[in-house]
Parts: sequence; C-alpha cells; structure tokens
Amino acid sequence: MTQTILIVEDDHGIADYMARGLKGAGYATDVVDDGLDAYDKAIHNNYDMIVLDLGLPTLDGLEVLRRIRAKGINVPVIVLSARTSVVDRVGSLEGGANDYMPKPFQFAELLVRVRLRLGDGKPADPTTQLSHGGLTLDLRTQAVQIDGKWVDLTRRELGLLENLLQHPGEVLSRADLLREVWGMDFDPSSNVVDVYVRSLRRKIGEGYVETVRGRGYRLK
Repeated sequence: MTQTILIVEDDHGIADYMARGLKGAGYATDVVDDGLDAYDKAIHNNYDMIVLDLGLPTLDGLEVLRRIRAKGINVPVIVLSARTSVVDRVGSLEGGANDYMPKPFQFAELLVRVRLRLGDGKPADPTTQLSHGGLTLDLRTQAVQIDGKWVDLTRRELGLLENLLQHPGEVLSRADLLREVWGMDFDPSSNVVDVYVRSLRRKIGEGYVETVRGRGYRLK
C-alpha cells in the first residue's frame, strides 16, 4: 500500500518541490499551508508521516505538533524550518518531533530521513552501497553523496549512475544504457543517453564519467 505524507508548508514553491520529489519516490502526498488546516487534516486522516514547517499562518507549527501529540497521534514528524536556533530545535524535539532539518535543505537528505523513518530505521550497510572515489550511491534510499555532500538526481540520472557504478572501468555502450535504464531497444537516431550523461556530469562533476569515442561511457 502506498504510504501518504502530509506536507505542511506555507511556501508554495517549497511545498511543490517536496511533493513532486516524494511522489517521484513512490509516496502519496497531501499539502496544506495553514496551521489550523494541518491540525484538522492530521486528526482526521491516517497519515504515515508529517513534514512540518514551523512558521505557519493561524497556528504555529510547534503548537500544531503539541496538539496532535496530545491527541495521541504518534506518526513520525520531521520538522523542516528556517528557524534554526537551539531553542527551536530543542522545542521541536521536546514537543514530539522525530527529526529536525534546517532550511535550505537538499531533497536527497530529506528523502533519506523519510525512508529511514518509514522503513526499518537502520542505517545502510556496505552491501547496499556502491562507491567509487568520493562518490557513493545508497541502493536502498537512492541517495547520492559526493565527498559527503548530498546531490539531487532524477530517476534516469540515478539509473545511469547505478549502472556505471556496478561496472567501474568497464565501457558501457549507449545501447547497453538505453536498454538497462530506459528499457528500450537501441535507436541510433536517439541522443537521450548523451543528454542525460551531460546532465549527470553537471551534478556529480566532470571527472567521474569518461566518454570512450565510438564505444560509450565508463566510470573512471
């Protein structure tokens, strides 16, 4: 069954960014931009998680948190806020939040925290990770880090990276990548693989993916 996350955020751009990312990761979402509406939604629906901003109209996020906990609603709550003082962090955790993330944030990090809270709660072990130099892909959470920094990748970019990481130093043809990532037979007129490789390079750096002229690409 699809898990549903309530996003409580009054910045519509950030709310849409989170909703699109979470839907792309396989979750259903509801979005509200008001504290009282959030409280009403939370007590009348069985959400699997709440992502909660603090600075909300009509009812502050901390008060929303306290009220839903007082109602016995124990779903995981991740507070996501530009208010980063120790008082706000401690107040959120003491008020019943399971986690606290400051804004601005990387969606990849949020997704890892969501999956850990909704999964088994265990950190990834080495058998679920692919690494090469300073580049790491967690196969369980689909999170990517470069030298310890989170990187947001699309589903296709992740597929390309995973295939390259699984065959370090081995040349993968465009036909191989088109078949493995897109599930398509090779079309010599298509440049979709090249387009996505360029996009991937922009995000992870130019030094990881090498073009082997006339053959394809490899991780170096």
